[in-house]
Amino acid sequence: MKKKVRQVAEFARRIATGDDTDRVLLERFRRRYDELKPDQRLELFRWLSEEFEIGLGQIEEPLASLQNASEDDRAAWNDSVRDLRIAIASPRQRLLEGLINTTGGMEFVLGMRAEVLDAQRNGEGGLEPLEEDIAHLLNRWCQHGLLFLEEIDLSSPFETIRFLKDREMVHPMVGLDEMGQRFGTDRMYFGLYHAVMPKEPVVFIEVALSRGLLRSIHDVIDDRGDGRAPVKSPDTAIFYSINNAQNGLAGLGLGKVLIFRVTEALRERHPSLKTYSTLSPIPGFWPRYLRPILEGRDDKFKVKCSDVIQGIPAKAQRAIVNRHHAAGGEEGDLADVMLAVLSDPGWIDDTGFARYLKKPLTDLAYTYIAEEQDSRGRPLNPVAGFHLGNGARVAHSHVNFAANTSPRGLEESCGLMVNYVYSQKALGPIGRAVRSLLPWGRQGRLPG
Repeated sequence: MKKKVRQVAEFARRIATGDDTDRVLLERFRRRYDELKPDQRLELFRWLSEEFEIGLGQIEEPLASLQNASEDDRAAWNDSVRDLRIAIASPRQRLLEGLINTTGGMEFVLGMRAEVLDAQRNGEGGLEPLEEDIAHLLNRWCQHGLLFLEEIDLSSPFETIRFLKDREMVHPMVGLDEMGQRFGTDRMYFGLYHAVMPKEPVVFIEVALSRGLLRSIHDVIDDRGDGRAPVKSPDTAIFYSINNAQNGLAGLGLGKVLIFRVTEALRERHPSLKTYSTLSPIPGFWPRYLRPILEGRDDKFKVKCSDVIQGIPAKAQRAIVNRHHAAGGEEGDLADVMLAVLSDPGWIDDTGFARYLKKPLTDLAYTYIAEEQDSRGRPLNPVAGFHLGNGARVAHSHVNFAANTSPRGLEESCGLMVNYVYSQKALGPIGRAVRSLLPWGRQGRLPG
C-alpha cells in the first residue's frame, strides 16, 4: 500500500474502530482523501471493501446469546437483538456515518460513491461491500422528510438555472439562451431537493403540457421563440427529461419519487390533465443492439440477424439495396447495406430510406424495449426497466419514428423515441406510497 493511501487508511481505521471519532480526525481523513490520485483512491476503496468486513468471530457470541434468549423476557431479548445488530454492522458504516455528519459531508459521501460506481462500470470488482454500505446510508438520508419538491422557473436564482443547464444530460443545451425554450406556462422544471443541500436539486425533471401525446422532441423544445401561444386546457403532461443531478445518488430510486410527486402537483394545478407520459430516448438501441445484430453478434439477443432480414418485405429489401447502390454504396447483402446506411446520419434526410426503414426500425425498437431481457430477467434497455418497473405501459404505437433527428439521437437510437404512459390506476397507489416521504415544499404547500 502506498504511503499516502496507508495514512488515509489509518485515519479510517481509527474512526471505524472507535479509537478516535472526533471531527478533527474526520476532517484530516477528508483532506488527505482529497489529495489522493484516482489510482490511490481505488486502492483505498479496495482496502475499505476487503479489510473492513466483519468476521465470524465477531458475531458468534451475540448470535449465540440471541439463540439462547427467550422472547418472554423482553428486556433480555431486546438486549440480545441490539448486541447482534451492533456486531453485524461493518466498520465502514461507522466511518461513513461520521463522514456524512461533517460539514459538507453529504456532498463528500456522494462524491465517494460516484467514484466507486465509476470504478465498477470500468470493470473493477470486489467493491460491492463499500458501495452497498454507502447506498444504505444515503437511502436512510433520503427519507424521513429530508426531501422537498420545488418548481424552478425564471424567477429562481441564476445559479440554479445555470446548474440545470450544466447538468442536463438527456437533451444538452449549447448555451443559456436555449433555456428560454424550456420555461413557460406549458413548460416547467421541478426539482427534488435534500434539506442538507438546499441550493441544488438532487434530481430534476422537465415537463411539457400538451393536447395529446407529443411524439417528437422537436415539438417540445424547438421553435419556442416564435411567440406561439401556450397550450389551452392541456390534457397531457409529457415528462421529456429526467436528470440525476448527483452521480452518487444513482440507483436509489429518487426518480420514481420525483415522478409521482410532480404528478400530484400537476394534477392539483391542472385538473384537465388526464394522461401522464414520458417522451424518452431509447439509449443503446443502435450501438448496443441493432448494430451488433446486423454484424452477426446476436447470440445474446432474442432477435437474430436472420429475423431482421425476414421481417422486411422483399420489395422493401430490393428498394433499400438498389437505393444504396445508386448512391455509390458498396456491394453487399441486406445486413451489410443496412449497416452502411444507418451508420451515415444523412439517411434520415433521404425520404426513400426513411420510407422503407420506418417499419423495421420501429418493430425492432419495440422488441428491444418490451421483450429483450438481460441475464437477470430485467429489460435490456435501462430506461424501459425504470418506467415499466414503475407501472408505466408501452405499446408498439408508442414508438416514434424520426422523433429525435439530432446527431446524438441518430447515433443512439436511429432517431427513435418512445412514450411510456402512466395510467391513473398505476399512479394512485404508488403516489400514496411515497407521499409520506416528502413535504410539498418548504412551506408545506404545492409549489407555485
